[in-house]
Amino acid sequence: MIALADPTRRAIFEALPQTPRSVGELAAAIGVSSSAVSQHLRVLREARLVMMRPDGNRRLYSLDPRGLADARDYLEQFWPSALAAYSAALSQAEAEQS
Repeated sequence: MIALADPTRRAIFEALPQTPRSVGELAAAIGVSSSAVSQHLRVLREARLVMMRPDGNRRLYSLDPRGLADARDYLEQFWPSALAAYSAALSQAEAEQS
């Protein structure tokens, strides 16, 4: 997820689960310019992590469930090996304490 590697983009992404927000609301919440937020939102939209819907003369941004599902599917392939590694580490720690 290269799109979330940037800390400002990550902050924007993390500000969206509660409610859709406009560029101005995101800029105020994150503490960067509206122009910078717009650029970051473009990257997040291209990665299908956020989507936009018009609301009068504003554009509201929210998380895009399609892209989140793609990300979840990608990460789930690593889950069995992560659990196995965790189990092995626990077993090793228990053996070392005995």
